[in-house]
Amino acid sequence: MRTDFTTEQLADPDIAVSEKVLRTCTHCGFCTATCPTYVLLGDELDSPRGRIYLIKDMLAGRGRVTADTVKHVDRCLSCLSCMTTCPSGVHYMHLVDHARRWIEERYRRPWGERALRRFLGTVLSRPLMFRLSLRCAAVAKPISRLLPRRLAPLFRLAPSAVPPASPTDRPRVFRAEGERRMRVALLPGCAQRVLAPEINEATIRLLTRHGCEVVVACGSGCCGSLAHHLGQDTSALDFARANIDAWDREQLALGLDAIVINASGCGTTVKDYGFMLREDAAYAEKAARIAALAKDVTEVIEKLGLSSANTASQTTERRVAYHSACSMQHGQRVHAGPKALLATAGFEPIDVPEGHLCCGSAGTYNLLQPEIASALRDRKLGNIASTRPDLVATGNIGCITQLAPGCNVPVVHTVELLDWATGGPAPKALAAS
Repeated sequence: MRTDFTTEQLADPDIAVSEKVLRTCTHCGFCTATCPTYVLLGDELDSPRGRIYLIKDMLAGRGRVTADTVKHVDRCLSCLSCMTTCPSGVHYMHLVDHARRWIEERYRRPWGERALRRFLGTVLSRPLMFRLSLRCAAVAKPISRLLPRRLAPLFRLAPSAVPPASPTDRPRVFRAEGERRMRVALLPGCAQRVLAPEINEATIRLLTRHGCEVVVACGSGCCGSLAHHLGQDTSALDFARANIDAWDREQLALGLDAIVINASGCGTTVKDYGFMLREDAAYAEKAARIAALAKDVTEVIEKLGLSSANTASQTTERRVAYHSACSMQHGQRVHAGPKALLATAGFEPIDVPEGHLCCGSAGTYNLLQPEIASALRDRKLGNIASTRPDLVATGNIGCITQLAPGCNVPVVHTVELLDWATGGPAPKALAAS
């Protein structure tokens, strides 16, 4: 793609990176076939190729950011399916992230939308505030239909009960069972530990059972991805720096073999810390070092080898529809590992038709773009149902939250099944059903 940025514009390191991404695009259109919004809406401007044109004009232009450009960029799920499809290697993720920051800094949204986006970026990233807001939402649900329509998705997705905080949330060290084979830090996260604390608990049991000493480092928390994808870059980078400092202290003190992440959306962001902080002289080197240590929990267990000595007989031959989250398959490029682990654990993993298409969760997308998100959810649930599974497994809390209410079988985290198969308790959702 031809660009016409000035020398002055290219002095901005973000513009310089985006210009290289833009020049890589050859207009081939392969991306349109796998873009969820284009598949649904059929609008060229709601395809990656169309958005690339809009972003190029926005970044190069000297006028105001238009409402039409904002609409189509906002409709992007950041699912990154286009990056998997693209034969030219266009790094769309960095381009659309830059566009979101640009819009946040230069475009004035209606006050209600500004307030909602600020609320989501602030509250979902902070467990205490999020837990309190969910309890308030549960109380207000009976009158939610009287509130502004824009708030309806928040109440619809809010659980009726909020589980208590888990002891695993606190900074501490969990000793390995038997001989220590690895020492790892676990990202405690933010929304996941409020909505489903059992996921971190299962992760710690699974890792310690396989010889890992697990550290929940003081100062670590939200990865920053929720704020990052809302264009709230200052907040996102503050979260990233806090995690880097926490893990760097552990690395320097007693060493770390890996930083384990059990929410694939977070994993994509942490693995990109080196790029996000490349211009920060105080953090660039540390960020790159930390990013190199980041692994999805299934990558670590695959390296260690899943123990099958205590495989529970009740897990065998259960048909598991494996929903590979976009951030897992397109963001981190983790494909065969989770399914191979499920097979080793005694399950029968099944591929979901149209598995490359997003379920519509995408961080805060299902709260900000509920109509498109609902259409994608229904399409995904239909494809899952066609496989006739006993349960659904995925590696991302957003997908679980999106799919579970409408699914006729339990939707659980992959790590819960691996924990169960190697001696842990049955997943909470499975026991409840």
